[in-house]
Amino acid sequence: MRIHTTARTALRALARNPMRAMLTTLGIVIGIGAVIAMMEIGAGSSVALQKTIASMGANVLVIRPGTASSGGVSFGAGSTTTLSPLDSAAILQECPAVRNATPMVRARTQVVYGNRNWVPTYIYGTTPAFLDVQDWPTLSEGEPFTERDVLNATKVCLLGRTLVRELFGDESPIGKEIRLKNVAFKVVGVLGAKGANMMGLDQDDIVLAPWTTIKYRVTGSSLSSGNQSASNSSTSESVNTLSNLYPGSQPGLYPARSAVQAADNPMPVRFANIDQILAAAHDAADVQPAIEQITTLLRERHRMRPGEPDDFNIRDMTEMTKALSSTTTLMTNLLLAVAMISLVVGGVGIMNIMLVSVTERTREIGLRMAVGARGGDILRQFLVEAVVLCLVGGTMGILLGHGGSQLVRIFMHWPVATSPTAIAAAVLVSATVGIVFGFYPAWKAARLDPIEALRYE
Repeated sequence: MRIHTTARTALRALARNPMRAMLTTLGIVIGIGAVIAMMEIGAGSSVALQKTIASMGANVLVIRPGTASSGGVSFGAGSTTTLSPLDSAAILQECPAVRNATPMVRARTQVVYGNRNWVPTYIYGTTPAFLDVQDWPTLSEGEPFTERDVLNATKVCLLGRTLVRELFGDESPIGKEIRLKNVAFKVVGVLGAKGANMMGLDQDDIVLAPWTTIKYRVTGSSLSSGNQSASNSSTSESVNTLSNLYPGSQPGLYPARSAVQAADNPMPVRFANIDQILAAAHDAADVQPAIEQITTLLRERHRMRPGEPDDFNIRDMTEMTKALSSTTTLMTNLLLAVAMISLVVGGVGIMNIMLVSVTERTREIGLRMAVGARGGDILRQFLVEAVVLCLVGGTMGILLGHGGSQLVRIFMHWPVATSPTAIAAAVLVSATVGIVFGFYPAWKAARLDPIEALRYE
């Protein structure tokens, strides 16, 4: 028998008992529907968790200067001046695995507004790219500072929600001025709330300003040869100091610049080091390639000889990424295992009904064999019946599972993500279940003796 003749015969046999065929497919419908719904809900949870991981900085790399030592005494991490803003720009341009990068300068001082003061956890001098690197929510008020502000060392800043609450209360800080080491900064924006990080530190207790402003005006270390942001000597501290009430005469033909002039007009330097660089990979999978690309680039830029140790350190969140990713994989596999149980139950149901069908149609099988049908024809017919039942049930299950996941998204607000791969796998699994669980009944039918089958009552 040709395959189309076999298929037509199988479909006619199924059409004789539509109710039984529909009930037979019910197990496959439920199984495939459960698989699709669980896969879409699991995929949505994975996407949401990946976003959470990214917002926590799992795909962020921290590049810091290396360690200086003298006479066998180490001065600690970041004690050398090896990183510059040009390194950050080069990383962004020449490392394909890096999505964005920003230079950073740190400071630690008191923030004053009126008769209130507060020492924030973080005072960062950076660029507008910091918000993208850290995946920060949109500003709740105002607007971010610009690259022009960075180039001009403009005295503007962004404040976190905690700092706004402590200094301004219910008052809007936009347009107001705060003071950092007697340097007035205009507040141009308020950062959206982000909460605590994994270490329990308040990420909203922060001040962001152009790195040039923090470096040259607040830390006052534009000409320092040491760790500039950690320098104790500050030009801005001497602007309003009372320790120089009676300045002596200035020797020389031209008087030296006053402290106010030095603070307002910092001398440009050829090399300005920074405390660290933040670089964000496209996703967690690109973290390791990004580390390799950054290492190669910085060694080339810093003219490091082969075998010479790096003059910088790169830190990532590998352990946190692995922990959260393994949790996501475990959850998805658990949901899939539960759904696969439904598929097995549906397959057993199909096998049971096909065995009943073989028993009911024993005389028909014997008659067909008596007129020339071979065992292979009978085998193919019953296999086609089982596969058709599973494919019809799989199609209905795909529609049911997708609809169920959308209802979960609408009414329970859970994240879901449609997976074409899961749908294709569901079709393949449906056909496989039909072949696996339909083979034994079909083999049993093909092994019947025609004479015994004809006189079967």
